[in-house]
Amino acid sequence: MRRVAFIQILAMLFLACMPLMGSADMIETGSVVADQQLQHDREELRAMLDRDEVKATLERMGVDRAQVSERINNLTQQELASFNEQLSQAPAGEGVVGIIVLFVLVFIVTDMLCATNIFSFVRCIN
Repeated sequence: MRRVAFIQILAMLFLACMPLMGSADMIETGSVVADQQLQHDREELRAMLDRDEVKATLERMGVDRAQVSERINNLTQQELASFNEQLSQAPAGEGVVGIIVLFVLVFIVTDMLCATNIFSFVRCIN
């Protein structure tokens, strides 16, 4: 019994004395800023979804808000930047229509890619 305990103690001391190697790389400022911009763009879109006009129109179209939020999370950085640029250039009254048209287009594209099945009239490409 003492022999087993002694071997265990030696093994633990040996493991405790081993140098631990850590790795830390520099993070580029551009990548940090891009990640923050992506999160900011997504939050802006989610804030627009909270507007009453957008909610009402999406409900009339039979689109679930959870699906829209999931789609926003799956948009790439380029898609979000393009969409936000279109919204910033649109007049105030057309912003809601632009949001709805964009979401319908995103839904149609994802239906065509067989990622979802929201619209029955859209067929998968495959």
